[in-house]
Parts: sequence; structure tokens; C-alpha cells
Amino acid sequence: MTEVDKMKLVIVTGMSGAGKTIALKMLEDLGFYCVDNLPVSLVDKFVQLVSDGGDIKKAALGIDIRNGEGLGGLEEVTEKWRSQQMDIKILFLDASDAALIKRYKETRRTHPLAGRGRLETGIGKERDRLTFLKKKADFIIDTSMLLTRELRQELEKIFQKEEDFKNMFITVMSFGFKYGIPEDADLVFDVRFLPNPYYAEELRPLTGEDSSVRDYVMQGNTAELFLCKLKDMIDFLLPNYINEGKNQLVIAIGCTGGKHRSVTVAKALYAHLKSHGEYGIRMDHRDIDKDNKRK
Repeated sequence: MTEVDKMKLVIVTGMSGAGKTIALKMLEDLGFYCVDNLPVSLVDKFVQLVSDGGDIKKAALGIDIRNGEGLGGLEEVTEKWRSQQMDIKILFLDASDAALIKRYKETRRTHPLAGRGRLETGIGKERDRLTFLKKKADFIIDTSMLLTRELRQELEKIFQKEEDFKNMFITVMSFGFKYGIPEDADLVFDVRFLPNPYYAEELRPLTGEDSSVRDYVMQGNTAELFLCKLKDMIDFLLPNYINEGKNQLVIAIGCTGGKHRSVTVAKALYAHLKSHGEYGIRMDHRDIDKDNKRK
């Protein structure tokens, strides 16, 4: 086995504005030697030079649309490396068009393919040109709703702990219907049929984070039966969504105010999915404090 075979290489790519620079910094913290925006024509030479040195065992290369027409040559290079049994992985960072547009407007940066035209047009062109890389990616992380620490957790899971990763990040969200259904929700479940702690004076100021509220919501068999059926359906859907190519899922659980019942059910579903250990997952109680803020 040659030194090239022994070195672990990660190609970090994806949509502009999806977090590649941040990901490279995080990989550097995990012990990777990182280089950003290296021309594709030089990557093979770089790998050879680094490997010949023998001191670097883990390297990460940031390669994206800034390579222009040369980006297409990456497919040939990666196929060559894989034919040599080299340990190479492709990490593709993605985000929704809405999230990318918001980030570009906040930073006032210019999209590399937009020029003086519309930002949306540039993003569309970039998606088309990166399709081949996304199809070949070993790991796809959608950063549309990820906090920086959550992205770090996912990278640690993949590259430090070397856990199973199924290219799916799930957000379990509680919300209140009176504040509107979340626009980014993929699945919405209405739990307003469950016992409402709002009408118990001592429970009204509390939330679904409190055990007394949870016990009130879960009284009887209705909540348990609903949760059983909900978990079973989600367990069935997730592998099918993954096979279809989906890598981000927002499951929204709603009650009237988003404070009691929805929080209780969302927490139970989150715990169930967390126990799987194979999906990225986060919890978001969107409206849990809104009633207090309005008073």
C-alpha cells in the first residue's frame, strides 16, 4: 500500500453560501490539513506532494464553482484516486434557495455566477453545474436551518467518531397554529385533540418541558396511541425519503399556542429519532415563549 492510499482526503464542495469555509475551519480543528479554492488542475499534484511528505494523514480540499470550467475535471481526478483505492470522501454542503438568498443579502456579497444579473439566476446556474458532484457525494449536509454548533456536531459524527451517516438532517419543531404554520415544514401534525393544560390554572404558565404538563397531555390512551402511530409512520417514511434523495426534513407538531401539547409530543418524537443514532436531528420550539412575551 502506498502513502497515497494511507492518506485520508475529503473534498469539501457545494453551493456558494452553504458553509464550505466554516466547514473547512471545523475540519482543521479535527486535525485535517485544509486548503481552499485550489485549481482542479493542481489537486492531483497537491495530493502527491502531501503524500510524499508522509507527515499529513488527513487533508481537506475546498473546491467549488470558483474553479469555473475546470470544475468538470474533478470527476476524472476523483475516479482515478478511487481506482487506486485511495481513501477519498466527497462532502457536499447544500442549502435552500431561500436560505442562500438571505445569506447573500445579509453579507452583501456577489454570487460568482450572478454577475450583474439576478441572484436567483446565479444560484440556479450553480445548482446545474454542481449536479454531478452532488450525485457522487458520500455525505450531503443541508445547512438551511443548521446552527454553527450543529454543523460541527455533524462533521464530528462523520469524520471524528466515524458514525453511520444517512444524508438526512431532521428538525422536529413545535409551533402554535395561532402564530401560523411554519413555511418550511415538510410534515405537519395537529395535536389540538389532546388534553389542553391551558385550562388547568396551575399548568397554564408552564410548558411541555415540565413533567406535570407532560403527564397531563399524556393522560389516557389517546396520546400514547397517537405517538405510537406517528413514530411508526416516520420510521417508514425516512428510508423512503432518503432513497428519493431528500436530505432535509422538517416535522412540525402544532397545538393552539405552541407551548404545551405540541412541545410534549415534539419532545417524545425527538427522543425516539435520537435513539436511532443514524440521523442528524435538532429540536426547535418555535413559539414556546410567545405567550409570555405578548403579556
